[in-house]
Parts: sequence; C-alpha cells; structure tokens
Amino acid sequence: MIRHARTSLMAIAGSLALAGCISFGPDVPESLLTLTPVTVATPGAISTGTAESAIAVKEPTAPQRLAVNRVPVQIDDTNVAYLEDATWVERPARLFQNLLAETIRQRSGRIVVDTEESSIMPQVLLRGAIREFGYDARTQTVMVRYDAIWEIEGEAIQTRRFESVVSAIAPEAAPVGAALNLAANDVATQVADWIR
Repeated sequence: MIRHARTSLMAIAGSLALAGCISFGPDVPESLLTLTPVTVATPGAISTGTAESAIAVKEPTAPQRLAVNRVPVQIDDTNVAYLEDATWVERPARLFQNLLAETIRQRSGRIVVDTEESSIMPQVLLRGAIREFGYDARTQTVMVRYDAIWEIEGEAIQTRRFESVVSAIAPEAAPVGAALNLAANDVATQVADWIR
C-alpha cells in the first residue's frame, strides 16, 4: 500500500515537472481583432427577392502580406513588418467579406449570399481584391483599399476602387484595430451605395 502511494506520488510529481517544459503551441494573445458592422439587420427582418435580384458576395483575394492573421506595417517603400500584439480572429479577407455582406444586406434590403453552400444561384456577383489593409508607420495612418468587380449576368462588368484612410493613429494593437474597423465599414458603405 505504501509502495503504491509512493509510486503514484512520484508519477504525479514527474507529470507536474514535465508540464512546465511542454508547450502546446504559441502563447494565446490577450485579445483578437475583428471587424464589426456599424449597422446590422434586426432580428426577424425579412428580405425577399429572386435569384435575379439576389447578390453573391465572394471572399476578396489578397496579396500574401494580407493573407495572414497579422496586421502589416509598411515601414518604408520596400519593408513590411507586423504590428506587435495585433492578431485577427481570422483572415482579414474573410472578415471583410462578412462585413460587406452584412452592410449590403442592411442598406439594400436585398437577399445577400456569402457562402458557397447556398442553394440560391444569384445572377449578380460582387467580387474583388483587397489591396491595402494595414498600418503605415511613415504617416501613422491605416488604409483599407478594395478593388470591386460588379457582375450582372448578361450585362457589362463594372469595376471601381474604394478607399478609406484614418489618420493620427498610434502604432498599437487597440487603436490600429479600431481604425481599421472604421475604415473597413466606410469602404463597405461606399460599396453598398454603389451597387444599390
């Protein structure tokens, strides 16, 4: 009995010592950044329409420096770093797609499809590319730049560049995240008003 208890205590002590040496991944950040729509559709709100009037919002493409969960910082014309302690909850392109879809849904009242699994096949498509979505250390600004492509089946394709800049931002995660959310909402609103 005593021998069994001693063996169990040694096993527990060994496990505790080992636990201090093992890391199961990178340290979890204190908080994660996300994009939040300024306005959202109210619960119970109904949108009606047809496949011809419904809009499909596709996830934007993005260059590699933006295709990560970090906030890029442009240091000079050729050097990019990432802002310390600033991590997105998921890829910015996906967050921006969700923001665009919710903003268009709210401002237009149209049916908006933003998933590939939908059985609705909209004849109106919004796609594009995020060109800028980060912080510029030289000017202490954040910028969101989105090149939109608007396609309606059987009609001419339209393209347009949208941009929003927020100035006088300290190079820290919280103010940069808030400023990017503000700029992204501004761009989403511009896009929604363009395609109405």
